[in-house]
Amino acid sequence: MNQTLRSLAAHILPPALTLIGALLFWEFWVQWRDIAIIVVPPPSAVLERFLDDPDFFRHHGGWTLYEATLGLLLGSSFALALAIAMAHSRLTERALFPLAIIIKVTPIVAVAPVLVIMFGFGTTPKILVAALFSFFPMLVNAMTGFRDVNPGALEFLRSLRASPWQLFWKLRLPSALPYLFAALKVTYPLALIGAVVAEWFTGDRGLGLVIFVANANLDTPTLFAAVGVLALTGVTLNVLLYLTERRLLFWHETIRTIR
Repeated sequence: MNQTLRSLAAHILPPALTLIGALLFWEFWVQWRDIAIIVVPPPSAVLERFLDDPDFFRHHGGWTLYEATLGLLLGSSFALALAIAMAHSRLTERALFPLAIIIKVTPIVAVAPVLVIMFGFGTTPKILVAALFSFFPMLVNAMTGFRDVNPGALEFLRSLRASPWQLFWKLRLPSALPYLFAALKVTYPLALIGAVVAEWFTGDRGLGLVIFVANANLDTPTLFAAVGVLALTGVTLNVLLYLTERRLLFWHETIRTIR
């Protein structure tokens, strides 16, 4: 128990103290320079705005998280399917990977209005934009992980005449799990950003709408409070992914060496 508490303290206290110090400096700087609240609000004003109506931010934050999660699942599913195909065939990789790069370099902000025109102002375009944001990092990490297998183990399983499905399930997938968790730590925050970007154009609900309207009204406390909720959501998701990774991959050397 004491070891667990010390481990939690070692992981939580440094970032918590750093954040508190940054907020105190922010508060002091705004008060000392007498900066107008419509330019940069002090943290105390942002916290006051959040506490004034937490259900408002919880409602819109919940919708953004919902859209981002569905987008992540959609984009990751396509990425994993392509990664499996490309990991088993160099020809498939040469044929499909350039298309994946095109998706990566396409400015999603320019694509989002087109998706809104095609699919309307509902949830669908937001999910699609979140999926586009999360697709490429998952694809690259998954493809690398599926190929990063122990050559000796691969030859041993082949000597036992293991089927391609058995090779994948027994060897390639376990080898790829650390890469997949690393990808999730990147793609989940990206999916949140994608959902927010799409909400700028749909204008019905979500933190993106809150940020857009608050910016138009020069309501900086609301704007910063929404950004803070978005940041807190991203941090919480990464912590949950980290804890899940430690629980599932306790056998992997990258986890055993973490202190």
